[in-house]
Amino acid sequence: MDRIDVCGVPFFNTTVDGAVDEAMRLIATGKPGYVVTPNAEIMQEALENDDVKTVLLGASIVLPDGIGVVKAASILGRPLKGKVAGIEFGEALAERFAKTGNRLYLFGGKPGIAEMAAQKLIEKHPGLNICGTADGYFKDDSERLPDILKKKPDALFVCLGAPKQELWMSKHVNDLNGTLMVGLGGSLDGYAGVVKRAPKIFVKLGLEWFYRLICQPWRLGRMMRLPKFLVSAKKYAKAEKRSNCPGSRKEKRK
Repeated sequence: MDRIDVCGVPFFNTTVDGAVDEAMRLIATGKPGYVVTPNAEIMQEALENDDVKTVLLGASIVLPDGIGVVKAASILGRPLKGKVAGIEFGEALAERFAKTGNRLYLFGGKPGIAEMAAQKLIEKHPGLNICGTADGYFKDDSERLPDILKKKPDALFVCLGAPKQELWMSKHVNDLNGTLMVGLGGSLDGYAGVVKRAPKIFVKLGLEWFYRLICQPWRLGRMMRLPKFLVSAKKYAKAEKRSNCPGSRKEKRK
């Protein structure tokens, strides 16, 4: 599948359906792996934190969750087909599982949220096999592993918030016998119906971030990473241009 380099991170240049097809292909191989869905906030953190960038680079699938990543790709002269929102990818994968019989485990959120999300998803996608749920509150980083291993899911939705979920997936990718892990932030709240997604007009115009800011003004500090990341993308583009420009490097004297 075609990949687009956005500030050093290779994003899959695909649609939601294409991303689901790739996920199903990976699951069929039985090999360990994880999916990340970085937005501008996470990408800016990756530029500032090598550990976060390393985790993104280790992912089997990297999807552009947010208009900021799409705009950054355009700034770099490598446009993406569009954003692939994590919440949409997760539901599309659940819908596919309802048809194929694959097993899904929901991990994250406040107590009770994963169970509510499971109920709503099963109602919406009859036949979906959700083999287990667990909240995101734990003391020991590995305490959820025994139950997940016992239930043997084909996919595990890890909803711990970024970058905690990405770091958790990277750490445990080889512990789960080939289960494909998918980092989906606060998606369980959306599936459970306790948090409403932005109206379609906001999504269509690429203003979903603005709707979230209206509803949750306390997110302003985090939201400021979006314009900061676009500035970083412009700097990255200029640096690439300089490095590719003939004569930009002085020849070494013999």
